[in-house]
Amino acid sequence: MKKNLIRAAGAAVLAGAALFGAAGPALAADAPGVVVVDEPDTSGLNNIWTFAPLGVPVLGLIQSVNGVPGKLLPSWS
Repeated sequence: MKKNLIRAAGAAVLAGAALFGAAGPALAADAPGVVVVDEPDTSGLNNIWTFAPLGVPVLGLIQSVNGVPGKLLPSWS
């Protein structure tokens, strides 16, 4: 029982040290304040290849699904 408690405490200390060490660069980063980002240019996103009503380009999805049998089945040529 005592051995398991010592192992658990050692694992907790090592995990805490790893988390604290990984957070160091993020904590030391110099934040210049508020960064204002301009709106993205979406003028070219109205063509047929970028039409994505559900977040997935429809024609790209059709092409991907259409190419699956050729990638799964071996070619005999």
